[in-house]
Parts: sequence; structure tokens; C-alpha cells
Amino acid sequence: MAMRSTTTPRAARAAGTRGLAALLAAAALAQAGPAAAEVVEAGEGAFVTRHVRVVEASPREAWMALISPARWWSDGHTWSGDAANLTLTPQAGGCFCERIPEVDTAETVGLAGSVRHMEVIYAAPDSALRMRGALGPLQSEAVTGVLTIAFDAQEDGTAVTFEYVVGGYMRYETAKIAAAVDAVIAQQLDGLATLLGPADSPAAPEQPAEQPAEGGAAGEKGEEAAPDADEGAGAGVDEGAREAPARESVEQAFEDLSDG
Repeated sequence: MAMRSTTTPRAARAAGTRGLAALLAAAALAQAGPAAAEVVEAGEGAFVTRHVRVVEASPREAWMALISPARWWSDGHTWSGDAANLTLTPQAGGCFCERIPEVDTAETVGLAGSVRHMEVIYAAPDSALRMRGALGPLQSEAVTGVLTIAFDAQEDGTAVTFEYVVGGYMRYETAKIAAAVDAVIAQQLDGLATLLGPADSPAAPEQPAEQPAEGGAAGEKGEEAAPDADEGAGAGVDEGAREAPARESVEQAFEDLSDG
């Protein structure tokens, strides 16, 4: 997704539409990727996506790679078109941010811009990182998302879990946008796993991301109550999503942007 500081309102709206198209294209491509889509829960205006990969790295090595998103995040899912502009400050209140480089023209001197993708709300080095924010086109909607990334030492490396919980009002068909966002999350985890080296053994069984114990010291891991297995853990998008009849499609939700 491209964005420039000298962009007109119409161009900015068009950029949002292009970003949405890229998100949906990624969803189709990711179906054949290493981390298959896994929307584990879906309801009216809310969904949960979860993926686990085992990498040939220690929790410390995985943590150090994680906090350097420029090394593994996809260029195609940035506003500037270059993951090198991404930074992540791994402390409470820290920013997962992106710099939008200035663009000079013959008529004007460009000004740099920026994007806050997510804010860190919990950081336990080598154990877990939790961030709050609506990624990609969800940024324009009245939703919030919480991404928990957890590390669990294994005999052959480290199991890395990405769990993204989204809820609120949005102008989308839940099943469609959930599948698209899920594919993008899977793509980013695959990027991190590729950087660290995927383990030869199968990934650990998918389960809720490890949660910090209340009042525990940094680095200790507790478990957050998981949804009942019969209610959501095995539900696919088609079975779990409950759509309002009048809900707009993804394309309809952004039709005003492309026409602006």
C-alpha cells in the first residue's frame, strides 16, 4: 500500500482501495502457503485467527528477530511499499510504526509521513509480545484488534504463536474480511519463520497463545481461558460467521473511496 505526504484526498482514498485489493489477493495466494488459514472463531463483526510455527531458533533468537520487523514483514503490506521503514519498540506504550519517506517533485519539497500500526501493551522478552491495533484497511473501521505473539521452547526449537483477535463495527462481510486478514497474518508468521529457519518437525498443536500470569514477573507465562472447544476451536469461517442480512460486502464498503 503506497502513501505520500503530498497525496490528495482522492489519491489517498484510492490508496486505501488498492490496499484492500492487495489484502484480498494475499488471502487467495496464502491458501497454498505453509501456514494454512485458520480462523478459529467468527461472529458478528468479530473473529479470531491463530497460527503456530516451529522454528530452528531459541526463544531469545526468535524475540530478537520479532522486534526487527524490517527483516521479515512483507513489503506488500506496508503503506510505503518497503518493510525497511518499519520499527517496533518492545516496551509498554511502544510503537509498531512505519515511516513514509518524503517525495520531492519539481514543484514541491516533500514531507515525510508516518503510520502507527499497533501499540505495545505487554512485553516479556523471550516469552510474549502483545500489541493493540487495527491492521491494514481495518484501520479505517471502528474496530480494535489485539495481536499476541508467544514463544514456547521445544526440543527442536521454538513454537511461535500469532493470535489476532478483532472486534467492533466494520463495513465488511465478517467471513470475507476474516479470511483475508487471516491470510495476511499467516504470511507475516511465515516471513518470520523463514528468517529463523522452519523446523523439520510438524508444528505444535494449535492452541490459544500463552498469556501472562496476572501479577507475575516478566517472562513468566500463564494461560488465558480458552474458548470451549465445542463452541469455536474447530469452527470454520462458513460455520462460525453469523452475518447480518444487510451487511455490505468488502467492495461495497470501499466503493465510496474509489469513486471519490
